[in-house]
Amino acid sequence: MAKKSWNDLTPTQQKVVVIGGVVEAALTGWMLRDLKRREAAQVRGPKLLWRAASVVQPFGPLGYLAFGRRRAAV
Repeated sequence: MAKKSWNDLTPTQQKVVVIGGVVEAALTGWMLRDLKRREAAQVRGPKLLWRAASVVQPFGPLGYLAFGRRRAAV
């Protein structure tokens, strides 16, 4: 099967790709910002490992959201 170029995609498919890219970029940016501001004690695992995981799209940011943050004590 030949690779499709951007022009081979329908306008709807192009919009989905763009929206997906924006969502991934926003999620990664949020993750890195939260990781920078959060104390190490509030993060499960080393911060450096989570920063490295941020490049594994979309699993790194979603994993951090689901498992990487400790809840603040109330």
